Amino acid sequence: MKRSISLRLSAMFAAVSLVVFTLTGTGLFMLMKRQLFNELRETLDTRARIASLIVSHAPTVEKWAFVQEKLRDLSPADSRMHYYVEGPDPRFRFGTPIVGSVSGSVGPDDQLIRQPGRNYDVILTTYTVPAGGDRPEVKLVVGSDCERTQLMLRRFGIALGVLIAASTIAVAALSRAVTRFGLAPLTRLSKEAAQLSPSNRRQRLHSDELPEELHELATSFNGALERLDRAYERLESFNADVAHELRTPVSILIGQTQVALTRDRSVLQLRQTLQSNLEEFERLRVIVNDMLFLSRSDRGERATELTEVSLRAEVSRMLEFLEMPLEEAQLTVAVHGDASAWVNTSLFGRAMSNLLVNAIQHSSPGTALQVTIVPQRRLVEIAVSNPGEPIDPVAREHIFDRFYRLQEARSNSHENHGLGLSIVKAVAEMHGGTVFARSAGGVNTFGFSVAVDGGPPRPQPEPDAPRTSRAGIPLHVSM
Repeated sequence: MKRSISLRLSAMFAAVSLVVFTLTGTGLFMLMKRQLFNELRETLDTRARIASLIVSHAPTVEKWAFVQEKLRDLSPADSRMHYYVEGPDPRFRFGTPIVGSVSGSVGPDDQLIRQPGRNYDVILTTYTVPAGGDRPEVKLVVGSDCERTQLMLRRFGIALGVLIAASTIAVAALSRAVTRFGLAPLTRLSKEAAQLSPSNRRQRLHSDELPEELHELATSFNGALERLDRAYERLESFNADVAHELRTPVSILIGQTQVALTRDRSVLQLRQTLQSNLEEFERLRVIVNDMLFLSRSDRGERATELTEVSLRAEVSRMLEFLEMPLEEAQLTVAVHGDASAWVNTSLFGRAMSNLLVNAIQHSSPGTALQVTIVPQRRLVEIAVSNPGEPIDPVAREHIFDRFYRLQEARSNSHENHGLGLSIVKAVAEMHGGTVFARSAGGVNTFGFSVAVDGGPPRPQPEPDAPRTSRAGIPLHVSM
């Protein structure tokens, strides 16, 4: 069920207003009640003191008749004041006692009495008059009817409740209009966001005229759109490159098959065609495996099955595997430095083979390659250097991008498909490291780093491993 923000805000404003009005009204009601009862008590105390003086000046029975007459005069015709004198001597008594249940108190010496059959209380105060002459000590009880006071309080309470209810309803109605006005920028922002479409990826939300809270939201949203746009551009470029790389072997397969089907072929010719097709199929398999590997790396997989090894020993094993390509290229290799690190030896070998083959392909015969292992604080850098033409700084920034080649033409795509250095970058990231490319003094250096502890491992399935030799060294190299 969808809930309107304006309705929720209006309801919350109304609830807060109701609480505030109720507390304020309760405070006013209690203040008024206290004030009215204080005035009632003061009036009652004044009348009680007067009556006690009259009683104290009647020490004899003869004068008590005068007291009774005075007390009758003090009692109004509407019976709102009550006087009662009680004592051990029947001759010194007056009035009738007030009978009822105690309903409360308004002071240390005052009580509220609710008489049977009545809806209002009577406030009573008691005085003790000392003995004098023939009169013993008597107790003077003076009472006042609270009907007017309590009726006034009741009416005031009803009026206050009606006023609070009306005020709350008014606040709810006004807050509804205010919240709609206040949320108008959000409504405009929602409409503007609804107009975004893939056909216009450059469109962004206008955040300049938005309030501060929505400005941050729109800025974050625009930042997300920028990142999505860049990812979309990379995806488009990636798809185009994949299509281009797959088109070449597929075209070769189709062409060779069509030629083989044009006329009858000998078994030897068919075997040669199948052998050529098998090579192209192998190339397709390598491309697909590399793409799957890079896809898993993009999802944030970390290297698993880590082993603490000597990186120099791992590099030496890889050089033994590449001994024949190095001899054919008439190259020598020198290894400098050593460090121990936790790595997946298969992935580490794959990255090293790609770096070494890259150096072999771009080195002149008779030159020497340098492999340097440099331990840092928590990383170990492995770099491969070879003499070569200087690389433009702009090109170095993209050298580890997928399908990126320094040559603009793709005439050598049968030799490599531009994923070798991308795999190096993926392996480095899976081991908590990074990649780097340098070019200075006629020497080009490509390398990567791995965390000494292998980085924060995650329980992810291991990527598809390439075919390996008995020593565990990858047999195919992706470039």
